[in-house]
Amino acid sequence: MNVEDPLRAALHAVHAHVLSIADDNYPPLLREIPDPPPLLYVRGDPAVLQVPFLAVVGARNATVTGLKLAVSIASAAVGAGMHICSGLARGIDGAAHQGALDGGGKTVAVMGSGIDRIYPARHRALADEILAAGCLVSEYPPGVAPRRENFPRRNRIISGMSLGTLVVEAALPSGSLITAQTAVEQGREVFALPWSPAHSGGAGCLKLLRDGAKMVTRVDDILEELGAMHGLQLDLLADRAPPAAAQSWLLRYLGCESVNLDDLVTASGYPVAEVVAELSRLELCGAISRAGGGFVRGAPD
Repeated sequence: MNVEDPLRAALHAVHAHVLSIADDNYPPLLREIPDPPPLLYVRGDPAVLQVPFLAVVGARNATVTGLKLAVSIASAAVGAGMHICSGLARGIDGAAHQGALDGGGKTVAVMGSGIDRIYPARHRALADEILAAGCLVSEYPPGVAPRRENFPRRNRIISGMSLGTLVVEAALPSGSLITAQTAVEQGREVFALPWSPAHSGGAGCLKLLRDGAKMVTRVDDILEELGAMHGLQLDLLADRAPPAAAQSWLLRYLGCESVNLDDLVTASGYPVAEVVAELSRLELCGAISRAGGGFVRGAPD
């Protein structure tokens, strides 16, 4: 029996195939890193791997605010012409994939296991959604279990496929910081959100910002940087609010005159944490901006 027959059968069972580094569908940016995987196992449409990606990563134990921001950012980025790459993990990774799907875009999940071993198991339904609008990728052949040592190596593929890496929320220490450091070593851009110093779960993002990562307060911060560097024709969001933002419950309390946080909490009746989370989401979408110590509708002038 040919030694390749079991592998061929395993790939056939999950409708997967192998890309060599010489294949036309191999991710072009991944070829440029110092240690590209010679083979990639792929489920889904390999042509998706040719598009410009933004990697979106972060904490597994993310806050509700962090999850909402990951969904919002990913959705807005695909609306502007980017596509999302992440690692299918619980927390920020899963939220980023979901945001890309919600925005009608494409997303790729890079796995730390064999292409037939969805991990975590709770993301099997999400993986099926991804396959309908993207693909699953692994450097490990079918049957390989999701071992701890696989994930740091997996991270180099996430950053290596992407023009830039956004860390949404990360504590210290964090696997997301490994991905960010790998992106730096690969010559790619790193972006991070500016969390409050009082939030220990955002300490990793603050470290990245101190180390030179680009601060993100709105999605256009990413789009403008990557568009200018790589000559991409991205649809900036500054002059339009995405449908998800237009339906926000908070927008009814905002207009052309600045409204501060305390007044928004009083007027809306929502807890301050929920108001802050929604303000952050709307600001990242470009639907609102800061002015006069408060917030107004629309992007900054």
